[in-house]
Amino acid sequence: MGNNHIAHMLRSQADKYNTREVFRHKKSDEYIAISWNSFKEQAENISCYLVQHGIQAKDNIGIFSNNCPQWTCTDLGIMSTRAVVVPIYATATFEQLKYIVEETEMQILFVGDPDQLALAQKVMTASKSLQTIVCFFDCPEENKHIVSYELISQNSCSEDTKSQLDQRLTEAKSSDIATIIYTSGTTGTPKGAMLSHANFMASFKIHQIRLDLGENDVSLCFLPLSHIFERAWTFLVLHQGGVNVYNSNPRQIVEELPKVKPTVMCVVPRFFEKTYDGIWATTKKWSTIQLKIFNWAVKTGGKTIEYQKNNTNPSIGLSIKHAIANQLVHKKVRKVFGGNIRYIPCSGASMSGELRRFFHSLGIFVNYGYGATETLATVSCMRSDIYDFENTGTIMPEVQVKLSDENMILVKGETVFQGYYKKPKETEEVLKDGWYYTGDEGELLPNNTLLMKERIKDIIKTSTGKYISPQKVELVLSRSELIEQVCVIGDNRRYLTALIVPVYDHLLKFLPDSESKDISKTLLVNHPAIIEGVKANLESIQVNLPKHEHIVNFALLDEAFSIDNSMMTSTLKVRRKQVNLTYKEVIEKLY
Repeated sequence: MGNNHIAHMLRSQADKYNTREVFRHKKSDEYIAISWNSFKEQAENISCYLVQHGIQAKDNIGIFSNNCPQWTCTDLGIMSTRAVVVPIYATATFEQLKYIVEETEMQILFVGDPDQLALAQKVMTASKSLQTIVCFFDCPEENKHIVSYELISQNSCSEDTKSQLDQRLTEAKSSDIATIIYTSGTTGTPKGAMLSHANFMASFKIHQIRLDLGENDVSLCFLPLSHIFERAWTFLVLHQGGVNVYNSNPRQIVEELPKVKPTVMCVVPRFFEKTYDGIWATTKKWSTIQLKIFNWAVKTGGKTIEYQKNNTNPSIGLSIKHAIANQLVHKKVRKVFGGNIRYIPCSGASMSGELRRFFHSLGIFVNYGYGATETLATVSCMRSDIYDFENTGTIMPEVQVKLSDENMILVKGETVFQGYYKKPKETEEVLKDGWYYTGDEGELLPNNTLLMKERIKDIIKTSTGKYISPQKVELVLSRSELIEQVCVIGDNRRYLTALIVPVYDHLLKFLPDSESKDISKTLLVNHPAIIEGVKANLESIQVNLPKHEHIVNFALLDEAFSIDNSMMTSTLKVRRKQVNLTYKEVIEKLY
């Protein structure tokens, strides 16, 4: 039995590490450790339950939950039966859940909280396939259709069932489908990307070459496990013998970082954007001398990283200044991240080079990269020795990349997915001769580096024939302290406009002194003085953009783009199609 299958690999790790900690999770106000032995035992009992209930190899089993240790125990338990894991975003709607359950003919679904249970029960009533729901929490009621994870994870296997399970593990192949991950997508019907165990094993191999990750690392599991980024990263942490700490509530991440003190964690750019805004908001409360010291420390760090990124040493004078800056400022900022961070993989959306430089100047190595569900995440990421802030990293070992005639990024390698579940036509459109057609515009740069520019479908063509990258303009606009979120509009229009979610508190300064500051968001975003203030701000930050990339008109929104209102994907990318539909009347008034 070789380590060519995730179930083999994780069981082998459990036999190697035994009583050593593998997971940590919060219970009340305390973090509880779980050992490799306990992980393996829980997973094995889940496997036995599935076998006893008639689950066969290639059957599809769902996990519909926020992050928790039970998620990963169930993941291994399902894979050990040679069944297929179908993760579902914890924020999925009834329609989304029903679609995935029906398409995959799912028989068993694991859920994480009462709201997910209620949704799952509703789907069960409407579904022909779904027969059983397993609760990760204390079930309000248990019957033949609703059972407790705690109960089945503690029930030991019978000898007969264990024999069947051992036989399946012996027969397990690297070509087995490990998981079907439904891409959240910014447009269109969800598609289930099929990833094999061979895909994952290839991913482990190339990441071992590129990244420094080992037994002493502690990772904070922050992004949803239902997304390929966090899921693949979690498996990599376990493959390398590290500890995974589960965060079930992303809104509490800032409070938990100093408690967990992670050495690594993967995030999306939005995390750094919010952190950056928070840092600068804090500096406004400081004295003039404190602000001067901070700015000097950032500037000194910025000079130092120009040497570091080329793997060269700064001068003795700069090294001394950097050591002082580190003691006075950098170390204090890093404490916000727990104090032990070595590097932070970051992907999922555009991130400006300016923002990356800022955090690197403080000693926080943001390892920015590019990838997709269909490529098992990473296609390119930054090397630790030589890197640049104006691209999306160096192409991964054993991964081939080329550009089509229209500069679309094409990817080939052992991490490329097996196709879309039950969607042969869509598969044929993107998989050709082993090459995955990403739909992303890119540029191949010297030293095997890649620059991902824009989703080709997102590129705006104005009615005057100008081609514009909305992400480029949005990155410029997002530098404004007044702007929380922005979506640029302009396809087949004469000029660009923008829908802006403002930082509401920052708008109050534009109100006349005679008017009350206790005002609703709706009145705030429509106030003439506010609109004039934002307009002046936009004009100042667009000064270096070409004229055809300027925002000519805009609307301020009284509701943020979010996952809950379907304006954002689970990785916090704006769903442009949905935004255009929802705000159709608002957009028309801008023209």
